[in-house]
Amino acid sequence: VQEKKIFTVQGPYPIIRRELRARGWVERKLPSTGRQLVQHHGNQNKQRPETGPSNSGGGQKEALLNPYGGAQPFLGTTDPLHYSWLPTEEEEQCDEDANSIHNLMSYLVRDRLPNFIWTNFLEATDCELLQQDNVVNHYARVDAFTTKEGLCLSLQKLPWIEQADPNTFFPRCYRLGIMDEREAFIEDFRLTAARSLLKLALEEAGDRPVRTQQVPNLVKGAGWHKGHVSYPKCSTARPGSPLYPELVEEALEVCKQHLGILRHQDIDRRTPSPCRTCIDWDRFLQQYYRVAHEGAGLVLTKQQRKECQNLLQHLAEQLPQLEMEGKLNVWILKPGAESQGRGIICTTRLEEVLQLAWSCTAPSVQVGRWVVQKYVERLLTIFGTKFDIRQWFVVTDWKPLTVWFYQDCYLRFCSRPFSLYHLERARHLCNVSVQKWYKTSADQDPRVPHDKIWSNKQFQEYLAQLGQADAWPQVLVPGMKAAILSALRSAQDQVRFRKGSFELYGADFLVGEDFQPWLLEINSCPTMSPSSAVTRQLCANVQRDTLCLVLDRKDNSTSSIGAFELIYKE
Repeated sequence: VQEKKIFTVQGPYPIIRRELRARGWVERKLPSTGRQLVQHHGNQNKQRPETGPSNSGGGQKEALLNPYGGAQPFLGTTDPLHYSWLPTEEEEQCDEDANSIHNLMSYLVRDRLPNFIWTNFLEATDCELLQQDNVVNHYARVDAFTTKEGLCLSLQKLPWIEQADPNTFFPRCYRLGIMDEREAFIEDFRLTAARSLLKLALEEAGDRPVRTQQVPNLVKGAGWHKGHVSYPKCSTARPGSPLYPELVEEALEVCKQHLGILRHQDIDRRTPSPCRTCIDWDRFLQQYYRVAHEGAGLVLTKQQRKECQNLLQHLAEQLPQLEMEGKLNVWILKPGAESQGRGIICTTRLEEVLQLAWSCTAPSVQVGRWVVQKYVERLLTIFGTKFDIRQWFVVTDWKPLTVWFYQDCYLRFCSRPFSLYHLERARHLCNVSVQKWYKTSADQDPRVPHDKIWSNKQFQEYLAQLGQADAWPQVLVPGMKAAILSALRSAQDQVRFRKGSFELYGADFLVGEDFQPWLLEINSCPTMSPSSAVTRQLCANVQRDTLCLVLDRKDNSTSSIGAFELIYKE
């Protein structure tokens, strides 16, 4: 008590508990944080804790931690022996038996305020009761960058905060519940279709018709909301099928107008709007769908070919995402405050995006909370399979902003080969919580790891085999660091910070064909549950090193901080 070494852990964190005990800390145990809290006093009533959203969006709110007296709604009861922890298998090994010395020590400090609190989410702690020297592993109001909706809004403000363009590291994103942004998305979708058509037209040179890949009609209908799979419709194109000679000319005209506006764009203009009445957009999009997804043909003259090449080259100088956006105009629709891949829909059609956003009635994904984001079509795959990167970092202060980057991370693979013509979740969502429901498909490359996880060391070895060993230290790592710092600075004025606290975050990145990282989201409570041998080791390491960083270093500035690296301090 005199050394201020009393801690509380809420959630399945056996590593944290074990490491703190090894440092001589005593745990003040909480009541059970399972789905039910059983009250053993009096009439043996069973009560349920309150529920509500967390900062990371999603998840169930457990018992509120009152630092002075147990957990709400059990304010008058603090006896840990009467409220036993419901442990996981690992925690049983950590806690030994129920009558261990740790339970006795916990009982002796039951009326003491914990000096260190590690919990799943900040709402589990009554912050009004915290003292100045209490250490908590969360900050308040971090949803400004840890929800999809919050990150989308914060990064829109970035050019006003610093000389940085979010379009260079964050796929463009719109909140569909905001009328101006919904209109901007519709405009963006149309312009992307026009650019995509020019790219399709250039696939074959000369005056010959250009035909796109034909896709078998395996599933009727579109969208994961119905059959959990979305395919472009089948091709009916045969020799002599409809050609659209006017489409290229219309696309050229639209892109020329757009380029003219881009060259005179100022910071106050969000999304440039070329002439909306110069063409019939409904007709244009329907014909573009037939060309891009149904195998219909285009006629391209030599003059038009040259114009397409020059125009796309000039647009690339103005649009950092021109290359990564591909040619099929795929967009991904996400609930703005959910996590773990919940509710995500991928589509290639404007009307489907708008219809799905308005038709969903789930409270957490109502139209005001949907975001739509450009899908990274030209991404790096490994053995023909999509993957993403989970990268950890810690913020130990917001004023001055102090950020520590973890030098180890891991890759998460999908269960089926990557294809933009087959948009089911197993091919496109890398989340472990999604992929655990899918078996590896028969057409998957056998070199893809069976547990769908790689360490960054394995990825670096793979890059070296490609002759791209420098891509990791020279492109990927600097790009991830820069994206994380830009996201934090864009939301800095929204976060409610307190001295002494800290927070461990998990950022998710895709990798483009040019090895550039693209930030997808930032999680305020990254999972520490091991799903593979790689994550079992890395998750344990990052928890140990986080304690070294926030506890050991406080007493000894020269102590080891493991794999953490200070990358920014204002």
